[in-house]
Amino acid sequence: MNETIDDLTVQYEENGQILIKEIGKVVLSKGAWTTILFRYQQWRPETDDYGPEKYVIRRYKKSGGEYRQQSKFTISSAEQARKIVDALLSWIEK
Repeated sequence: MNETIDDLTVQYEENGQILIKEIGKVVLSKGAWTTILFRYQQWRPETDDYGPEKYVIRRYKKSGGEYRQQSKFTISSAEQARKIVDALLSWIEK
C-alpha cells in the first residue's frame, strides 16, 4: 500500500532476487498529483549483474488515502536525460 510519497518505489523483488533496484528518486511535485523521477538498474541474468542506470518519471494520483500510478515516461539513457534537462533550461533562460 502506498500511503505516503516515501512508500513509492520502482524497486521490484521476486523470489528473493531484486530485479529492479532503485538507486535514487527525486520528488518533482507533491499534492493530489505527485510526480517522481526514479533512477534504477535492472538485473541482467546473462551477466549476473545489474545493467546500466535507467531513469523513469512516474505520476501518481492520491485517491482514498493511497497513491496510485497514473502514467510513466521512461528515459532510456543519460544522454536523453541531459537533452531533457538542456531543453528545460533553455526554456527557463528565455
